[in-house]
Formats: sequence, C-alpha cells, structure tokens
Amino acid sequence: MEILYFLVCVGASILGAISGIGGGVIIKPTLDAMGTMNVSAISFLSGCTVLGMTSMTLYRNSKAGIRPQKRRGTYLAIGAALGGLLGKQLFDWVKIASGNPQIAGAVQSFVLALVTFGVLIFTIQKSKIKPYNIENMTVSLVIGFFLGALSSFLGIGGGPINLMVLYLFFGLNSKEAAINSIYIILFSQGISVIQTILKGVPEFVWLAFVMMVAGGLVGGTVGPIISKRLSLKGVDKIYICMVVGIILISIYNGVNYLGVL
Repeated sequence: MEILYFLVCVGASILGAISGIGGGVIIKPTLDAMGTMNVSAISFLSGCTVLGMTSMTLYRNSKAGIRPQKRRGTYLAIGAALGGLLGKQLFDWVKIASGNPQIAGAVQSFVLALVTFGVLIFTIQKSKIKPYNIENMTVSLVIGFFLGALSSFLGIGGGPINLMVLYLFFGLNSKEAAINSIYIILFSQGISVIQTILKGVPEFVWLAFVMMVAGGLVGGTVGPIISKRLSLKGVDKIYICMVVGIILISIYNGVNYLGVL
C-alpha cells in the first residue's frame, strides 16, 4: 500500500508543480477514496507531502531563475499563513460538533467539490473577465488570509483557488500564477502542519509518511523540468483536466463518507 501512496504523491506533485495547484488537492481526495486512513491522518500526511513538494519546486525553479513576485507574493503568503490557523480551527470545530469524523470528511469533500466547480466555471470564462492589478499591501494580506483559511479548512493547500485569485486580482498568467501559488501554499501548509504538531499529531504509519514525502520531493524535482517545456496553453489544459477530476473524486468521497455507497 505504501508503494501506491508513493506513486499517488509523485503523480500529484508533478501535476501540482506544473499547474501551481500544489498536489494536496489531488492527494487528499485520492487517499479519501482509497479509505485506508482516517481524515485527520490524511490531512496531516498530505500537508507534509505538499511541504516537501513546494520546497523542492521553489528550489528547482530558483536555480532556473524562475521566482515568485516577492512583494505581492509574500503579503499573500503571510495572509495565507494566518488564515491557515483559522481554517484548521474551523475544521476541528466541525469535527467536534458533528461528533463523527466521517461527517467532517463529507463536509470537506462537498465544499471542495462546490468550490472547485466554481473555479472550473471561472476558468472557462476567464477570457471574458478583465483582471485587476492590486498593489495594496493590506488588500493582499486580506485576500491571502481568506485563501489560507479556506484551503486549510479543506486540507488541500488551496491551489485551484489560488490560481483563480492570482489571475482575477493580480492579472498573472498561468505560469506566473503557478509559481506564486506554490509560494503561498508553502506558507499556508507550513503553518497548518506546525499547528497540528503543537496540538497533537494523529496516528499514522511512519513508512507511509516517508513514502509520501519522498513522492512529494520527487514530484517537486520533476514537475519544474516538465513545466519549462510546456506552453501556457499546455499548462491550462492540464489544469482544467485536473480540476474536473478533483470535482468527480470529491463528490464520490462526500457520498461515500455519508455511507450512501
């Protein structure tokens, strides 16, 4: 089973590094569908994997001279890190209030499907939407805060949402948005993982942890190499295919968590 975790994380991290989605948005619903771990363990291990992938992706891109926009990107990342604290707390509240981790998992899955569907509609209509070009620090922090809160609640890193926001409010193209999204995800997932460690790490298998993080590092190494060879249209096509897949898997997981299947 650990080999399968590794392969899932490699594939998700390669695609996540190319598109800027980050990998967690694929890893978490895929592991949810496999049903081999509880929700809390999946969220934690997925977060650790994404940390490895984003760190390696940023390092590899930096070596190639490709860097995020430090000024706006850092404000967004700081806001996302702070929002991540709220998002993690909101998920814990849902889990406690429901009294059943399965219900919490269903809520996560259905919200993810709904949000991702909205992102898909936006992406299809993107050419008809005129983007803004926000430079204000405070506005960037606020936008980052809401990105971090939502992505941390969903346990995904926030990739699809990040890309939509980076185009709409900052006018970044697909490749520019991808590297800045990875930068934001690094901060938000880092805070989320630290918060989990401080509050109490869920039970997990150490071999699964090692294989998943290794998969993230491999994906973070290979993804930037492939990305350099792709056109903007190629990146967009990969992104749309991933978004559709995420919606379908999330709906399946939500129904499955509720015991309908």
